[in-house]
Amino acid sequence: MADMTDWIGREERREDVLRVQPARFMQAVLDRTPDLEAGDALPPLWHWLYFLAAERTSELGRDGHPKKGGFLPPVDLPRRMWAGGRFTFHAPLLLGTQVAKRSVIKTIEEKKGRTGRLCFVTVCHEITQGGALALSEEHDIVYREDPDPDAAPPEPFPAPGNAVFSETVAPDETLLFRYSALTLNGHRIHYDADYARRVEGYEGLVFHGPLTATLLVDLATRQAGKAPQSFEFRALAPLAGLHLFHIEGQLQPGTADLWARRHDGALAMRARAAF
Repeated sequence: MADMTDWIGREERREDVLRVQPARFMQAVLDRTPDLEAGDALPPLWHWLYFLAAERTSELGRDGHPKKGGFLPPVDLPRRMWAGGRFTFHAPLLLGTQVAKRSVIKTIEEKKGRTGRLCFVTVCHEITQGGALALSEEHDIVYREDPDPDAAPPEPFPAPGNAVFSETVAPDETLLFRYSALTLNGHRIHYDADYARRVEGYEGLVFHGPLTATLLVDLATRQAGKAPQSFEFRALAPLAGLHLFHIEGQLQPGTADLWARRHDGALAMRARAAF
């Protein structure tokens, strides 16, 4: 860990144009009419379709992600996942505009969990549009040990049973592939079922954490009739095996509490939107 403290404060900058086509592709992935136009506001969390960077194939790790030790620290744990995030929406991101992104590694913290060693890395992102801050994001990444084949999986937490609104999501291989392609996500757990089971210990293909969060913030936006001013989420258990799952929640004055409920009743993700 002493060596990795050098990565705290490391910075990366990128620029992009919020092209209409990726947003229309995302509408199609979500089974919607692709009708967004230049000047329209980008829906919450769809900024993940932009600022993409491709490493050479020889620079990828066993999981299909870029090898660690470039911008991200060289954590010596083999498995990684998107653990959570916090967002403040300062101004709408408008399709067709030039944008810039500044990313800084904020913290690196090692912990002991129910399944062994963990290392959490938090990266702060700021997206500016026309020189003004439009979006702030804190992105939590967790690195884990390989699973012990003889150990029982940890007991998940049950999802709340008091949802006021609920929708069913039916994942399939095509949905996972198309979202991976749109976000240039090479992580093999989303398209290589044998790798997901035999190497990383999942039941099968894993539904993307960022896509689950996107569905939850979209649900909150539709229920409230407006986009949130802030949003946060935390992943708690994997959505694996292409089972049906449910996105659910409750509206309170000014906020929405949201969660993803697995087919077995377990809590996969918890989130909150503020309006």
